[in-house]
Amino acid sequence: MPTVTLIRHPATPCATIRRFTVQARRTRAGSLALRYAIEGDPTGVRLPDPRPPHRADELWRRTCFEAFLAGRERAGYYEFNFAPSTEWAIYRFAAYRTGMTVVEPIAPPTITLRVDADRLELEAVARIAEPAAELGDAELRLALSAVIEEQNGQRSYWALRHPPGPPDFHHPDGFALPLDHIAPTTELT
Repeated sequence: MPTVTLIRHPATPCATIRRFTVQARRTRAGSLALRYAIEGDPTGVRLPDPRPPHRADELWRRTCFEAFLAGRERAGYYEFNFAPSTEWAIYRFAAYRTGMTVVEPIAPPTITLRVDADRLELEAVARIAEPAAELGDAELRLALSAVIEEQNGQRSYWALRHPPGPPDFHHPDGFALPLDHIAPTTELT
């Protein structure tokens, strides 16, 4: 179960976060569990109000944790958005930033938020079996990212890898974690 470090886009400062990691796990039943962990001052992060879990658009406009799934040989990919409010969204793109459609999953993702004195964790569990099968590529890759809004309204953008230029989580260079590096486990504990 690999743990990777997200790096802040150099053009977006953030005084609140000291370290940002993501732990990824898969289940044999076709789900992906992601534990995003922020170390620093969680009181500096602006969190949306809790809401009943449901699909919502434009979650990226405030604090939001994201994952993208793509194959190496195909133009299409999926975007998963997980908000601390427990709202979520899944989109399918036909190609880079084009042909976006809303995906209604068989089972909605589950989102859990924990906040301590110096740590914020968001765990999201989403079914990826159907998107992975639809992408039909033996070399599936993940891009992991987050938008963090601070209490002062400033946003920072975090990812495994940033392409040159402004923040762009959809860019193919961001798909840096091969899915086969995340061995399937029986349980999500």
